[in-house]
Amino acid sequence: MQVQPYLFFDGRCEEAAEFYRSAVGAEVQMLMRFKEGPGTCESGMVPPGAENKVMHMELRIGESTVLASDGRCLGQPNFQGFALALTAANDAEADRLFNALADGGNVQMPMAKTFFSSRFGMVADRFGVSWMVLVKQ
Repeated sequence: MQVQPYLFFDGRCEEAAEFYRSAVGAEVQMLMRFKEGPGTCESGMVPPGAENKVMHMELRIGESTVLASDGRCLGQPNFQGFALALTAANDAEADRLFNALADGGNVQMPMAKTFFSSRFGMVADRFGVSWMVLVKQ
């Protein structure tokens, strides 16, 4: 069994994928646009002008898969009540990943040594997705 996060970027999915590619080395494993889904555009399920937006995307980040979509394409992504935990191999990698995710985002807890990790920090990236970056002891 697997649990995989599914993030809805509300029209900014491709932009997010490119950001995560440069920030954390994400790789797009699969991408399907709304116009490629059978009957999706004709049925009224897709807002006008969103035919080229992402219906479904699979991103590989390290050994994990994160699923993503443009969702309803309203331009107001809203990520609350969860965070993605990103485990780095060492302090230098943790700092690099944290700083990359913080670019254009909001640092919620700066990187620091804690009782459970040599480096731990929390940041909401430029899309509002919360991340906890740590080194596993």
